[in-house]
Amino acid sequence: SSLDSSIISLDDISEFSGDSPEPNDLDNTNVSSAPTEIEKDELLRTEAVEFKEKEGRKKDEKKRKRKGKKNRQKYKAYHREKKPIIRKGADNEETEHGSDEDDDDTFRTPSHFPIPVPPIEAPPLPSGCSTSDTTVSCINAKLTQIPPISDPDLTSLDLTGNSITTISDEAFNGIPNLEWIDLSKNNITSPGVGPRAFKILKKLKRLYLDGNMLVHIPSALPSTLEEIKINDNHLHAIDEDSLQDLKNLVTLELEGNKLSEANVSPLAFYPLKSLSYLRLGRNKFRIIPQGLPATLEELYLENNQIEEVSEICFNHTKNINVIVLKHNKLEEHRIAPLAWINHENLESIDLSYNKLYHVPSYLPKSLLHLILIGNQIERIPGYVFGHMKPGLEYLYLSFNKLTDDGIDPVSFFGAYHSLRELFLDHNELKSVPFGINEMRKLRFLRLNNNKIRTVPPERICRIHIDDDDVHENSEEEENEESRLEHVHLENNYINTRQLSPHAFPCIRSYCSVVLKPQKRK
Repeated sequence: SSLDSSIISLDDISEFSGDSPEPNDLDNTNVSSAPTEIEKDELLRTEAVEFKEKEGRKKDEKKRKRKGKKNRQKYKAYHREKKPIIRKGADNEETEHGSDEDDDDTFRTPSHFPIPVPPIEAPPLPSGCSTSDTTVSCINAKLTQIPPISDPDLTSLDLTGNSITTISDEAFNGIPNLEWIDLSKNNITSPGVGPRAFKILKKLKRLYLDGNMLVHIPSALPSTLEEIKINDNHLHAIDEDSLQDLKNLVTLELEGNKLSEANVSPLAFYPLKSLSYLRLGRNKFRIIPQGLPATLEELYLENNQIEEVSEICFNHTKNINVIVLKHNKLEEHRIAPLAWINHENLESIDLSYNKLYHVPSYLPKSLLHLILIGNQIERIPGYVFGHMKPGLEYLYLSFNKLTDDGIDPVSFFGAYHSLRELFLDHNELKSVPFGINEMRKLRFLRLNNNKIRTVPPERICRIHIDDDDVHENSEEEENEESRLEHVHLENNYINTRQLSPHAFPCIRSYCSVVLKPQKRK
């Protein structure tokens, strides 16, 4: 072109002519303002460079358009054929590129640049599922398998109430950052769980598998787990490797299975260095399981067949705070004297619905809650609470066989200063027991559903006979006696018409006394 020839001639002039201004000419103030030959040369060079850059940008734009067109064609072909695109040889690829180019365009895509394959998109969630930023919920969605999900930001997955039977090794590959999984109420079987199904989940903290058909605990569970629930399954064994590597586990629930001392290894709980909460209710234990972790704080063994509490069963659980043994077959003489008396942190024991005939002796010194509902207790031995410090606060003896003769004047000794709630309802008492009027902190008293006929005011409230005593202690006694808030006396044989309106002077509100209905004689 004329421009190119101009550039070449200018190049020739600049390189071969040797024309240049004399030094004296540069310093001459009378020189004309017209551009010199060198300045013209530089101006033309600048215009030529800009022209080349503009042409380069046009070629780049054509390149992007061609590439986008080919990618769109590849993407459409991918969705039609549902299989990855196989690249042809370099020669064919260059030929393919060349066919789309303009005749005057010499640009070629280098053969070593791969054609990007569009990502495989996960299918949409099944109907019945909902999603948020970090949660997918498919509750009662009639699923038969775990849906294929690909979302590294997902942290919670709820698949409760479906018909899922298997968990493959690849089930969670697209959601490796899950922290919480709920697969409760499905039909998952142990053979249907892959040996590495949960291995990829390096952040999993909570796993719920309640209400399935598992016969053993899944293997290779992540060490990050803090809570596991496998209630209401068919577990019939826990060996020493079942819970390995679960050093961060805090809560373990295995209720409603077929576990017993015969199929639970004494070393089963050894790896659990952080366990504090263990539920083993509704199984087939006859004794307290062996090898309980030293970190254990709460133990629930209700609805088993436990007949004995030996003196060594809690030797290593010095931090235990709550023991629930209701609905078992315990008798007081099968509870060893040293079973728990020296446990300084044990505050709550539930022995309801066993075979106890009197309140057990050798209770822990630190005990605050004692629940003995639904036994056959006929007697509260004297001084049975006398060694407790700071003192028993809640005593529940409802639905027993207590009579007037079964409660001594010193039966509640040691609890006068601490007892807050006393339940003696549904027994065979004919009068208000001695000692209640000495309970300075009592707030809630249940004596309903007994055989009580009269309520002497002095049995519930402290009545002062000596004027000097009243004068010396009036303010202190008034504060102490005003703590009682609720008294239940209904369903007895009390003649309410004979009760004085001032029969309960220590109770804050008379409406807090429940007297009706009463039984007929």
